[in-house]
Amino acid sequence: MENTVKLCFIAPLFLLLGILPLAFAGHDYSQALSKSILFFEAQRSGYLPRNQRVQWRGNSGLNDGKPSGVDLTGGYYDAGDNVKFGLPMAFTVTMMSWSIIEYGGQMAASGELSHAMDAIKWGTDYLIKAHPQPNVLYGEVGDGNTDHYCWQRPEDMTTSRAAYRIDPSNPGSDLAAETAAAMAAASIVFRRDNSAYSNELLNHAYQLFEFADKYRGKYDSSITVAQKYYRSVSGYADELLWAATWLYKATNNQFYLNYLGNNGDALGGTGWAMTEFGWDVKYAGVQTLVAKFLMQGKGGRYTGEFQQYQQKAEAFMCSCMGKGNQNVQRTPGGLIFRQGWNNMQFVTSASFLLTVYSDYLASAGKSLKCASGYVSPSEMLSFAKSQVDYILGDNPRATSYMVGYGNNYPRQVHHRGSSIVSIKVDPSFVSCRGGYATWFSRKASDPNVLTGAIVGGPDAYDNFADQRDNYEQTEPATYNNAPILGVLARLHGGQGVYNQLLPVAQPKPVPHPKLTPTPASSSNPITVEQRMTDSWLNHGRTYHRYSTIVTNKSDKTVKNLKISISKLYGPLWGLTKFGDSYTFPAWTNSLPAGKSIEFVYIHSASPANVLVSSYTFA
Repeated sequence: MENTVKLCFIAPLFLLLGILPLAFAGHDYSQALSKSILFFEAQRSGYLPRNQRVQWRGNSGLNDGKPSGVDLTGGYYDAGDNVKFGLPMAFTVTMMSWSIIEYGGQMAASGELSHAMDAIKWGTDYLIKAHPQPNVLYGEVGDGNTDHYCWQRPEDMTTSRAAYRIDPSNPGSDLAAETAAAMAAASIVFRRDNSAYSNELLNHAYQLFEFADKYRGKYDSSITVAQKYYRSVSGYADELLWAATWLYKATNNQFYLNYLGNNGDALGGTGWAMTEFGWDVKYAGVQTLVAKFLMQGKGGRYTGEFQQYQQKAEAFMCSCMGKGNQNVQRTPGGLIFRQGWNNMQFVTSASFLLTVYSDYLASAGKSLKCASGYVSPSEMLSFAKSQVDYILGDNPRATSYMVGYGNNYPRQVHHRGSSIVSIKVDPSFVSCRGGYATWFSRKASDPNVLTGAIVGGPDAYDNFADQRDNYEQTEPATYNNAPILGVLARLHGGQGVYNQLLPVAQPKPVPHPKLTPTPASSSNPITVEQRMTDSWLNHGRTYHRYSTIVTNKSDKTVKNLKISISKLYGPLWGLTKFGDSYTFPAWTNSLPAGKSIEFVYIHSASPANVLVSSYTFA
């Protein structure tokens, strides 16, 4: 990372099949997902494993922490340099974990779930090492100033590898709380396949949250060398709420829900309406998750407070889509634009929140209410897709801002490792300043392709200069990639509805659909087709998600539809209860000829009995 970030604060489930605005085509989202995960292997520090796929990298940072008497090998280099910054690394782990929690099934279907879990564990293994005592956390290894003076491969580093920590005398609530959030989120990911490791992560999360809350202070006041690179502009209040949110999600412990309800006002969760989400500012993420808790019926006596969180979450969504009172700027090509330096970090994080919130709303059978009117969940997802498609090449320059994806992508990335010949090809030592003279100043493509890296991206007018010294636009970062993993998995999964409101255990691949159609006949022109779209284990019980499509195969418009459902033992979304039966959802009162509506339900049984009991033709 080559410069500091300057931030500014400013204040239904339905699918009308055949007229969907979404068209999940044109890009290979599965390939983009694979490449995005691969990028993290290029950022690894420490002893590389035998299954390392990025072969041009070698071992590095093998003495990290040794002068301080602690093992700090491993972890990730944040961007194009060779420093390990704790705050963005922890945020990266949190967002990778959230991606799996929401869309792990889709990742498994792509064959990438294990790779994504490996990427998370590489980060959490390091974070465990960095937390050797309950109230001690190492937040940086290396010094940005000396590191940026040199241009060397990680394997050749001669720069300072000093380790910097926070403790009760030198607090850092933002750093400790973000690390607690990362540990808690990752504990959910590993709960089924590695319960001992999951419990270990949770224990660290408990301790780190208590440390963060008890000894309050900004981490960059204690680790001052981080101020130029990852200054905590927003302070630590958002991270305290963020950590409490993830600890509640991981444990269902009422203490953390109480914390969110009792501290929302004092810590800004109910007050700040944000237009950004990233490694420094977490409010929009907190508000999105608390809104989910509310939709799950967990508000209880805090329902009023949680509604305020939700209002701020929805203000963020509306502003990103240009439908609020204070909207995010966009380039002429349609890209969300926040700032000139590494703008893509805000694009990927906003796209992720829009994606998950669209699924939350769809699951609850609701739409987003903005100043300009109601926005359907499918429209939200379509907008998130447009941002991802821009990154992948659908933009005025026809440039893919993901390295290695497509044919026209950045070739001179601001990245030490990729710009210098691999140590395995030429083991000759690259000196501190010699690297600048020989490799940085080369006007040629990188010798090593940094596959999957999302670079900083274009300016406010869609302009981009593929030059190694243009760090504002050509430098990648781990936190650019982490949020997009979930979006790519979701887009690859297709147009299906995903219910995200029940507690989710470790996800598994989506099974092949089981169809139970009701055939049409001259006396029954309304057909019903059910399919099981997902299954998962929760508290020892297997739950199934069923999608049911009702199609009008007549040549007339159907009105006054009544659907009878029996043997239903769980929640249903997408229809309106009408006495002992169901009718159209609130947003429509008819079904045109040849069109369909879809509703979903979840229970731990075979498909419910669904029958069309009555209807009239218009």
